[in-house]
Amino acid sequence: MTVPRVQTDSVQRGKAMRRLSLCTLLWALSFPVMKGLVLAQQPLLPGAGSWFLTSLSVFCRFGIAGVLLLFFTARRMETLTWREVEQGLVLAGFGGLGILFQMDGLSYTAASTSAFLTQGYCIFIPIWLALVNHHRPSVKQGLCIALVVGGVAVLAGWRPGSMKIGRGELETLVAALLFTGQILTLEHPRYARGRPLLFTTVMFAAMAALCVPVLWATAPSAAAGLQVFSTPATAGMLAVLVTACTLGAYTIMNRWQPFVSATEAGLIYCLEPVLASLLALFLPFYLSHWARMDYPNEHLTTRLLLGGGLITAANILLQSRWREAEASCVFPAKAPQIGS
Repeated sequence: MTVPRVQTDSVQRGKAMRRLSLCTLLWALSFPVMKGLVLAQQPLLPGAGSWFLTSLSVFCRFGIAGVLLLFFTARRMETLTWREVEQGLVLAGFGGLGILFQMDGLSYTAASTSAFLTQGYCIFIPIWLALVNHHRPSVKQGLCIALVVGGVAVLAGWRPGSMKIGRGELETLVAALLFTGQILTLEHPRYARGRPLLFTTVMFAAMAALCVPVLWATAPSAAAGLQVFSTPATAGMLAVLVTACTLGAYTIMNRWQPFVSATEAGLIYCLEPVLASLLALFLPFYLSHWARMDYPNEHLTTRLLLGGGLITAANILLQSRWREAEASCVFPAKAPQIGS
């Protein structure tokens, strides 16, 4: 018996949403682990600048992940097309530059403001699609966007009266726009036939390469890179970042995002700050015990419950079957390339 195409697309879309939700959990894990890694590294290299430690961690994350992924793709790399190279470089450009602008902007604005503005891609994506492709968000997606914006604002403790447009705010908005480009690239028809594992290998290599100039300018010595990863705890946290938060998360994103619309993907990714806040309630205790450092747990607050509840409600609504027919009319089903 032949399965109808509409039913097949619906099954794949539901599976993609669940996979992308897992992806946000893996990204959320990176926040407490990255913070714990920096706290553990500081005593190993007193006086090291934050740009050096951050760029070194990002370089190692994507560089090692790229090498590991190359073990699975080496035999097929000779079949790599120029279009897949282009896709990997475009994704690396948007993602790598976005991370750099976000990190620098955080030095000039409040963390709550940065958290709120970074999630701006859930607004920028439907605006872009409305202007370029004449696709307005469905009623269902509009409600989800409203819930997410409200949830992120509550979660970040952001107040309209506290907003000022300075260097930090502008750089964070630039980062959100770049992350928007990264999400939109994965659904662009130009890259519909790209093989996820191959262009992800290119992406990892390019993102590592973007960190080289920063490392060159900020490294205190040639041996400093080995020194800050010289303990089992720092090496172990790097291993978690490489395997789960980079290799796992980005391969899931690049493989499954094309089965949902960019608007839906942006809404799902807004689960990340909620899950990161939940992990911060207990994970720092274990990291502190492991690395013998002072990294206290965060506390459960009304703000976390309310903000996280709104974002979670948006994702439950998004993955429900309510007004499913309307959503499929606004965003026609796609048939991305299957396989790796």
